[in-house]
Amino acid sequence: MKEHTEVTIYDIAKKLNLATSTISRGLKDHHSISKKTIDKIKKTAAEMGYRPNNLAASLRSKKTKTIGVLVPTITQPFLSSLISGIEVTANKAGYNVVIMQSHDSYLEEVSLTKSLYSNRVSGVICSLAMETVDTNHFNLFIDANIPLVFVDRVPNSFNTFRVVIDNFESGYIATKHLISQGCKRIAHITAGSEYSIYNERKKGYLEALKEFNLPIEEELIIKVGGITYEEAEKASYKLLSLENRPDGIFAPGDILGVSAIQCAKKMRIKVPEELSVIGFNNDPISYIIDPNLSTITHPASKMGQTSAEIILKNLKPNKKKYEIKEMTFLKTEVLARESSDKKRLLNVNSSLKI
Repeated sequence: MKEHTEVTIYDIAKKLNLATSTISRGLKDHHSISKKTIDKIKKTAAEMGYRPNNLAASLRSKKTKTIGVLVPTITQPFLSSLISGIEVTANKAGYNVVIMQSHDSYLEEVSLTKSLYSNRVSGVICSLAMETVDTNHFNLFIDANIPLVFVDRVPNSFNTFRVVIDNFESGYIATKHLISQGCKRIAHITAGSEYSIYNERKKGYLEALKEFNLPIEEELIIKVGGITYEEAEKASYKLLSLENRPDGIFAPGDILGVSAIQCAKKMRIKVPEELSVIGFNNDPISYIIDPNLSTITHPASKMGQTSAEIILKNLKPNKKKYEIKEMTFLKTEVLARESSDKKRLLNVNSSLKI
């Protein structure tokens, strides 16, 4: 079998009897080359099976046209939508995306940042691992003037861009919604460190209780080791087994809310008559579960798009090292569904009686 040889610009130049520099500029639609010559070069290149050598180009420029994305996992619907928003925006601008998962491990995150740096990515978008508190490993990118954007799970203070929702406000409006439905003993499932988005949601929950003069009881606040169904199931069972059990649960993730609903069903506790539940993210599972889970919207795709746009904006040629960055806040809102909307249930029951 004849070995395939890669066609180069030298081969095209030889065939057309033109300088290699002319071929190179023609393939890039350079204004110094006539349209007729450009068309001839591109037609010949296509006929000969020429493929641009992006690797060689990246080695010369010391950068690839690649944006590195580092997230805890790709299995969560929220993060999948986030990545999709990044990819669509980056691809339109001619950039590829490489995705890496930290699996919520600090050590893996440190290792992967080094890998992205070694692979000469043009920019980095990161959502921090659950374990991460120290973010010094990201200074690699700052020192090399590689644009860096933190998204969703972000450090409290870092000299770079951050794209987030207001987690405090979101936790507040979720709890306020349960209060508006008549809940008096509202439990909360939380996770992560004191620096995490879940802690901010917890602060919002506490603020709403204070504002409406409801008691803050430690037995109603349970911290789980991870945002998983199994962790939430244990927490929900503990809460619903209390002698004076809660009449509302704010779960800062839809999988946690779904687990609370199913746990209540197993214990023959009616939702929302005896227990109202609200989740977070508006994942597909929230409207598949019966009763449908009330939730807080989380503009995942828009967050990804915004993060990618910031990277692309900061990849302009000869751009000087950027200065202090702004934090971009995107809006959330309550989606009231069957799991908490007691007023809707009353209306339905009233209609049935008529």
